[in-house]
Amino acid sequence: MDNAEQNANQFVFGLDIGTRNVVGTVGYREGKDFYVAAQYMKEHETRAMLDGQIHDIGRVGRTIAEVKAELEGQLETKLTDVCIAAAGRVLKTVTTSVEYEFAEETVVTAEHIHTLDLLGVDHAQQILKERNDTHYKFYCVGYSVVKYYINDEVFSNIEGHKAEKISEDIIVTFLPEDVVDGLYSAVGQAGLNVANLTLEPIAAINVAIPEAFRMLNIALVDVGAGTSDICVTRDGSIIAYGMIPYAGDELTELIVQHYLVDFNMAEHMKLTSGMADEVEFTDIMSITHTIPSEEIWDLTHDTVDKITTEVAEKIKELNGDKSVSATFVVGGGGKIHGFTEMLADKLEIPRERVALRGEEVLKEVHFAQEEIKKDPLLVTPIGICLNYYDQKNNFIMVRFNGERLKLYDNSHLTIVDAALQAGFPNEALFPRRGKAVEFTVNGKPRIVRGEPGESAIVKVDGRVVSINTPLIPNSEITIEASTIGKEAVYTIEQLDEYTSSTITFQVNGINITCPKFVQVNGSLEPSNYVIQEGDEIETRNFYTIGQLAEFMDVRIDEEAGIILNGKPADMGSLCYENFEIEWSASAYESGERHISYGQADHRFDARPEETVSAEESTDSAAEVHETAVETNTDSAAEAAATAPEQKPTEPESKELHIIANNQKITLSGKEEYVFVDIFDYMDFDLSASHGRAIVTLINGVDAQYTQVLQDGDKIEVYWKENY
Repeated sequence: MDNAEQNANQFVFGLDIGTRNVVGTVGYREGKDFYVAAQYMKEHETRAMLDGQIHDIGRVGRTIAEVKAELEGQLETKLTDVCIAAAGRVLKTVTTSVEYEFAEETVVTAEHIHTLDLLGVDHAQQILKERNDTHYKFYCVGYSVVKYYINDEVFSNIEGHKAEKISEDIIVTFLPEDVVDGLYSAVGQAGLNVANLTLEPIAAINVAIPEAFRMLNIALVDVGAGTSDICVTRDGSIIAYGMIPYAGDELTELIVQHYLVDFNMAEHMKLTSGMADEVEFTDIMSITHTIPSEEIWDLTHDTVDKITTEVAEKIKELNGDKSVSATFVVGGGGKIHGFTEMLADKLEIPRERVALRGEEVLKEVHFAQEEIKKDPLLVTPIGICLNYYDQKNNFIMVRFNGERLKLYDNSHLTIVDAALQAGFPNEALFPRRGKAVEFTVNGKPRIVRGEPGESAIVKVDGRVVSINTPLIPNSEITIEASTIGKEAVYTIEQLDEYTSSTITFQVNGINITCPKFVQVNGSLEPSNYVIQEGDEIETRNFYTIGQLAEFMDVRIDEEAGIILNGKPADMGSLCYENFEIEWSASAYESGERHISYGQADHRFDARPEETVSAEESTDSAAEVHETAVETNTDSAAEAAATAPEQKPTEPESKELHIIANNQKITLSGKEEYVFVDIFDYMDFDLSASHGRAIVTLINGVDAQYTQVLQDGDKIEVYWKENY
């Protein structure tokens, strides 16, 4: 080609590593067209692969090396990177449904849709984990949304619509680690690096079924040597993948046994029978035979019938137990005589609706080698190359806390993915609060959270980064676990009920305002009592005459009598709100006396003034400002009194109004607030990552946990899938 040399630096090298052969394709894309600069196919010397999986890595590696060398000779250039595909035999697919309900009717954004998709992938991973009865460890390598819903009604595009609930049906595809290891090892032995990994069904369908056709209910069958890979499209999406372990080798082995030929000769006979009237072959006794092609058709009829029956049943199963409108067939195995006709009969659709896909889907593919014929064999190799442009992905290696890790690179990997892959505790990635204390106040539950700990220290190649930093291949990652904050410590005097709740009595005609006593588990406790887990706290709505006298710091003349609401009383009588008390009292002569109630000890200056009141304080017990108490005797003591010394006041707290995940939240109790404070006010489980990365945004910009909040900030916190 005239422009092949100038495009040499843009070459894409794709390898279709099949059960019977390896097909190498090198080319480049210009606009919608793909130009194949060189192509070469070589069969495996022995049966180094079975049913699409590598069994002899060394032999497959040597075959790949020979294909690479031949292509390098054709192009006169060195090939170092290659695109490969894994067979559908090893795929696991999970179809599931998830929903997300808003607190109120909300306009659906792209972020909402992305979050819904991540919920679907996460749910599928959990389902696969429960179902997995193999030793394989699976990676998510792709997903397709089948349908979106708004308030349970199907919508093709839900963005921009108002919804109270959004939901989706999603199909998620997984790939086992062991299969990838085999492919990487074989390619590595040929001196190549993997530039992109895709799946054979995905590569085939991207060529065989254009997007415009996917609105129809169509099946694609890639009949290879060891497996028949199947995928089904409907409503513009790929809705299911499947596989049966029967394909071209079933027919080839039948010919081997019947005609006593080696495997390569049987392959030649099978392919020739579909193109010529007669087939010439040499058996293991070196005797040459010529037979009519119909003889091979008759021999393979029952096996073709079995394979097409299995394929048809799998298609119906993937399509909701019903047939499809049409089926396209690619791959060499589908070229055997009678395959498409039998498959149509089993699917109960007209025979013209089951067809081989070859030249007609390769119209935009141009070959430098004129001898190459466009046929179904080339669909998957070309698809592997084209997939490089549409979905570049790979596995990358990093070192995490000294351990070497391999991760599937979906272009979205972050430090969190490496940590989870290494088994690093998820909770050790985020600041951890100290133990909370839960109790009740007047029968209502109350919780006080512990203090936040320090964030994990994350470094990449010695440089401090955030946990959401994208992964860099071959980097050295270290993480020092986050710390746990101090346990919650809360005292009686910090309760609003203690500092703001008062009770007033009328003593000798003067209003006396007192703080309500606080009772813990049935016992009176002082203001500095540290609340314990499970404590039952109640504010008491009465004083005894004796406690009121102690609070006022006066001595009662009991012989003169005590009148409570017009009736005689004693020091143990109960006084409730607005009760009227009359007594004869005098101040203590000493400047200070010891007062006790319950388990508490308090000291007050004992100098009477004209009135007595109690004021609240946020940091201490109510401070009592006393005035003189009039007595109903002529010998009332008169003395100057002073209030207790005031403690320095701390900065006043303020309220902050923000919007977090579309909900209005008011923060209170602090002078200043940082991002991490929002977790005290919103329901967000920091331990529920399940392999996802946390996204933290303030007004649409990435936020740090220690970033100071401003009034009116719009905050978003959600999990983002790593795939």
